[in-house]
Amino acid sequence: MKLPLILVNFKAYEQATGESAVALAKIHEKVAKETGANICIAVSALDLARVCSEVSIPVFAQHTDFEGYGSHTGHILPDMVKEAGAYGTLLNHAEFQLEDETLEKCILASKRAGLFVVVCANDPQRAVKVSGFDPDFVAVEPPELIGGDISVSKAEPAIIEKTVDLVGKGKVLVGAGVKTGEDIKIALALGASGVLLASGVVKANDPYSVLMDLVSGLN
Repeated sequence: MKLPLILVNFKAYEQATGESAVALAKIHEKVAKETGANICIAVSALDLARVCSEVSIPVFAQHTDFEGYGSHTGHILPDMVKEAGAYGTLLNHAEFQLEDETLEKCILASKRAGLFVVVCANDPQRAVKVSGFDPDFVAVEPPELIGGDISVSKAEPAIIEKTVDLVGKGKVLVGAGVKTGEDIKIALALGASGVLLASGVVKANDPYSVLMDLVSGLN
């Protein structure tokens, strides 16, 4: 995985599902090609195969379970996600948190399937705990700042520094309220390897311009 990276979570926003998911994914791909930035996206399971077939940038599932092939109705199998063309998976988001035992199984199953695993954590202490399950990256996101107007970079810079110190450089993404290139620049200066964000891009009137501004913070 090329660093630093920008991972945009499409969540289940109307602007980022169905045909809109494909269109938005292509905007991300356009910016990535124009700038050389490593831009990844996490999309709904319902849109995963279609989006993967339409763009060349890394596409993540928004969740994977730990079950393998068999009688597991309704579960999102890591092997099926990989077969659909996904690069990785996003686990334990604040909106979809897992118990430790389940999370560890999901990480193991996803890595066994060949997926790159990003695991979310609410704070530095939780980041240390989940990093012990051996994900590829830990994304620390204070839940009270998610979707807000002030980024973690500006509101709680100490959280970034502490998480990097405890988990290690080259292993930490940060998120919550990230919307600008300046937010990214601060996060990288504090030791992060990239950012995880959502509404700042997905709900923007001009996602292309927002992404170009975000990419400016990588330099």
